[in-house]
Amino acid sequence: MNRRKFLETSVVSGAAMSVIPMLECSQGFPRRLLGRTGVSLPIIGFGGILVMNVEQKAANDLVAAAFNAGLNYFDVAPTYGNAQDRLGPALKPYRKDSFLACKTTERKKDAAQKELHASLRTLQTDYLDLYQLHALSTLADVETAFAADGALEVLVKAREQGKVRFLGFSAHSEQAALAALEKYDFDTVLFPINFVCWLEGDFGPRLVEKARSRNMGILALKSLALRRLDPGEKSGYDKCWYRPIEEDALAELGLRFTLLQGTTAAIPPGESVFFYKAIRIAGRYSPLSKAEWEKLRAAAKGLTPVFSSKA
Repeated sequence: MNRRKFLETSVVSGAAMSVIPMLECSQGFPRRLLGRTGVSLPIIGFGGILVMNVEQKAANDLVAAAFNAGLNYFDVAPTYGNAQDRLGPALKPYRKDSFLACKTTERKKDAAQKELHASLRTLQTDYLDLYQLHALSTLADVETAFAADGALEVLVKAREQGKVRFLGFSAHSEQAALAALEKYDFDTVLFPINFVCWLEGDFGPRLVEKARSRNMGILALKSLALRRLDPGEKSGYDKCWYRPIEEDALAELGLRFTLLQGTTAAIPPGESVFFYKAIRIAGRYSPLSKAEWEKLRAAAKGLTPVFSSKA
């Protein structure tokens, strides 16, 4: 099952979101500049999948708890089931003080224009802080989106009209990401930056180097992913199509690795247990020691990364 289909069909139980623990951080939550935008964000973002398939009251409570803890970076997409429907009303009281990012998987101009307007309506806002071409996975994706009638035209025009402040893209292919960077000077890139992908799949170093050289904002996915699932294996979590890092000590090392790579913010998996885990870790963030680097290398050895640049 591919990732998009997984998200469309996954369901979370109400019990998983029925109790919202106290977020263990304060208004002094660590923040970093988002590349050259001049905007600073908390080093942990709120992934919209967190509120997919939950009751509106639970979504409201979770967004309020996150915002009051100092987390004001929210990321969502139309492909995340009903996440936009839940996030729009939940975020409305905090919209003017939040950084709202959305995406489009459409590659053609007309379809992307329609999706942008739908997202604005559903999210109950008249502008987005960041709008991104979503999930560029092949060179064909890039060529189509950047063609004369491609989706990029919609993003550029939306920024000219004040409907979008900054432009970016997300990618699940390093090759596609690097190709996109050659075609347009984006403000941000949203990309899997994960220790297993990096060490075992050689996935990420070239993209990060290029983005840093341009002073782009680097936003990270999959910081708490461990490995791909074996055939027939289930992750044990409704919103994870891979095996996440369950062990607290390794999760801490993994997230700290991600935050060391010039990353402004990391978006944890869409399960609330990993969101809270990431918040606890980020609240006491520090660089990795030499011994901790060796632990990560040993932990990654032999695992199948969720993304890889190796043939």
